[in-house]
Amino acid sequence: QVQLVESGGGLVQPGGSLSLSCAASGFTFGGYTMSWYRQAPGKERELVANIDTVGDRTTYADSVKGRFTISRDNSKNTLSLRMNRLKPEDTSVYFCAKDRFAFSWTPQYTEDRVDSWGPGTQVTVAS
Repeated sequence: QVQLVESGGGLVQPGGSLSLSCAASGFTFGGYTMSWYRQAPGKERELVANIDTVGDRTTYADSVKGRFTISRDNSKNTLSLRMNRLKPEDTSVYFCAKDRFAFSWTPQYTEDRVDSWGPGTQVTVAS
């Protein structure tokens, strides 16, 4: 079955950097749009970034544009998120997510397209 396992979270000071990874298995990774979501305490889960099947198209939340970079390595079934210039408001649990539709892309991504989630990894930005 589909498995998504995030890693790389932790505590970082404001202005610092962190890289997250998501190891995927149980499906043809290169056939699906993949996404990073996050959820802070007391807030709704929000889309951080997503990437098409070959990495040609990406979208980012306005709050992370220019600071975060999503990427994927289909040969290693791995999704990544590089986070630079981190802010306290980036503190959240970060989730890896798989699209339910194969070889499908839309710039207007909605959460109902997700059919699998990882357990999440905590990112805390504090001094």
